[in-house]
Amino acid sequence: MAAPETTPLHASRRAGRHGQAPVVAVVALGGGIGAVARYAAALWWPTQPGGFPWATFWTNVIGCAVIGVFMVVITDVWAAHRLVRPFFGTGVLGGFTTFSTYAVDIQKLVDAGRPGTGLAYLAATLLAALAAVWLAARATRRVLRRRQP
Repeated sequence: MAAPETTPLHASRRAGRHGQAPVVAVVALGGGIGAVARYAAALWWPTQPGGFPWATFWTNVIGCAVIGVFMVVITDVWAAHRLVRPFFGTGVLGGFTTFSTYAVDIQKLVDAGRPGTGLAYLAATLLAALAAVWLAARATRRVLRRRQP
């Protein structure tokens, strides 16, 4: 019986799967860390039924600000190891920020008869998160420029 034929395409696919294993592992590890941090914030600052979900709101805003700082640092300043971005950016910050809980919170507000609060929360989170990432990236670049000789 002849051995199966190995083409460059087959070899490339095998190498790609094995090459992605460390990336998948660090994303999973970082995601677990970020999710535990988010859960701790929700326990520390619980949302009352029908109340504004402040913990989720601030988790998303702070996470977006950190993403802004992180992306500037790893693209403009620091030649990071190839696993830093997937670990921290995708994993930790992806697990920490929570737009799925954001959607559930909106639905809970609507179901509790507070559609106006749900709409305000929807808009405020979107605007605050976008503003946070933009302002953090801009401030980080400004600080870095001042530190240059």
